[in-house]
Amino acid sequence: MREDVLDEDVKVVMNVQSADYGETCALILQELWEHVRAGQEEILLSPYLPASYAFLTHVMFCAPFLALDALASVCQKVRSWRIAAGSGPPPSLRRWLGCFWRVLYRYFTVVLPVTAVYQILRQPTLPVLAPSCWKLFVEVFACFLLFDMFFFIWHYSMHRVPWLYRNIHQLHHQHHSPFALAAQDASSAELLSLLLLALSCAWVVGCHPLSEILFHLLNSWMAVEDHCGYNLPWALHRLLPCLGGAPFHQAHHSLHSGNYAPYFTHWDHLFGTYNA
Repeated sequence: MREDVLDEDVKVVMNVQSADYGETCALILQELWEHVRAGQEEILLSPYLPASYAFLTHVMFCAPFLALDALASVCQKVRSWRIAAGSGPPPSLRRWLGCFWRVLYRYFTVVLPVTAVYQILRQPTLPVLAPSCWKLFVEVFACFLLFDMFFFIWHYSMHRVPWLYRNIHQLHHQHHSPFALAAQDASSAELLSLLLLALSCAWVVGCHPLSEILFHLLNSWMAVEDHCGYNLPWALHRLLPCLGGAPFHQAHHSLHSGNYAPYFTHWDHLFGTYNA
């Protein structure tokens, strides 16, 4: 009888602690959302925000890998982390700059205007309340699962249909040993399709704007990390075995087939397209 009472007391304490944690998390998210919204409604609702946000976060996340490439040219330890260690030196600054101007040009000429029209038709709104911590997690995770599935189908199709490969995807495969910035060194049509795919996934899930911001932020980072050319000790795929990471995607660029999913490996395992 006494043990039953103790068990009930423990359960009550745990429930109270869980409720306190949930309330604290909700308060933090609410304060964060209010800070983001404060005087920024015009920017958050701008039809030019998605393309601008995608380009700027991509460049920002690439900066550490530019420094890593510079270090790899003089440091043996950093060079040992490169996946294609025998393929020559890291990409030069000239190659980085050439890639930067190509991506910038495609964003300004195609991606920015088309996604602006998409956003005008979509008519996003800004709710007053922030999502709960659980809702934030579920929405972001659902977006990743949905994006991963649709990307796998689209990527597989581009490799299986010769016209799609020649006219849309082939440009991205000029990099047999990709580097971080090359994650978006693709044709205008492919860049546009992938951004519209990410935006559509958030729309289908019905994401809160804060969840959508986090999804696009993480999506950008993972794309950069997958193309970075380094098998880093702290990389996400080492922490989460369900992710393929840079070695998974490097194999795709080397073999020009297999490993079609962007992040998770389950679709490639299911359809027999996985390459270790």
